[in-house]
Amino acid sequence: MTTPRSAYIAAAGFEIHVTEWGDPKNPALVMWHGLARTGRDFDEAASALSDTYFVICPDTLGRGLSSWASDPEADYSYQAFGDTALAVFDHYGIDKMRWVGTSMGGLIGVTLAADRLKGRMTHLVINDIGPEIPAEGSGRIASYVGNPPVYDTVSELEAWLRRNYAPFGKNSDEFWRRMADTSYRRTDEGRITVHYDPRIVTQLTYHKADLDVWDAYDAVEARTLLLRGEDSDVLPVNVAKEMTRRGPRPRLEIMHDCGHAPTLTTWHEIALLREFLAG
Repeated sequence: MTTPRSAYIAAAGFEIHVTEWGDPKNPALVMWHGLARTGRDFDEAASALSDTYFVICPDTLGRGLSSWASDPEADYSYQAFGDTALAVFDHYGIDKMRWVGTSMGGLIGVTLAADRLKGRMTHLVINDIGPEIPAEGSGRIASYVGNPPVYDTVSELEAWLRRNYAPFGKNSDEFWRRMADTSYRRTDEGRITVHYDPRIVTQLTYHKADLDVWDAYDAVEARTLLLRGEDSDVLPVNVAKEMTRRGPRPRLEIMHDCGHAPTLTTWHEIALLREFLAG
């Protein structure tokens, strides 16, 4: 695995942490994570694809090593996330980019491809998310995002991550250990909790329109690939099929033995990304 680099970028009034992979002279590939995750989730795919692309994996505002919001109700929204994304691209001088987005990262990609990055985003991979989300799926996610656990040890947090993210499917012990390493922070009392602002859950309350983006989806012109976890409770079969008939009419690929969401860590998943992004 190649070695990642950390960058801290002033973006739209915040400091955004970005994990960089590869040569900045190469074509840009943006990999954007899900609601309560970080850019380090993409280590395997980013490392593999950095032989061809300059891969950047931001931590969304309120997650990982990026700033937390000053006004959660306003700042934890696709509008604000888009503002920081464009500032990051300006920092690097990126004009054209390919985008791989898991869950929330996929919908951020959709909203930007439809508007502020129209003509600039050439390829879009939407990983296990759709323009509408069932209440069961969003409710399950909200139940744990808004009530983060607190433990005495990182080992206890790793065990929680394995249980809570079991729909990720079969992954190596190395994957789960890195997930723990990149997902924890200490509280003021020295205990262990997750590495995000619990107030990010306000996005699901104050910005419900962020979860219904069919109009934006229909306006996407980027070449698009849709991935679905076979047992996903976030991207139902009927929504995935409707997506193949509308907007960018993506090819649909089913990832077996997982739910929400495929981790993009296997050789098969990485080969699929490589083939699509090269087209």
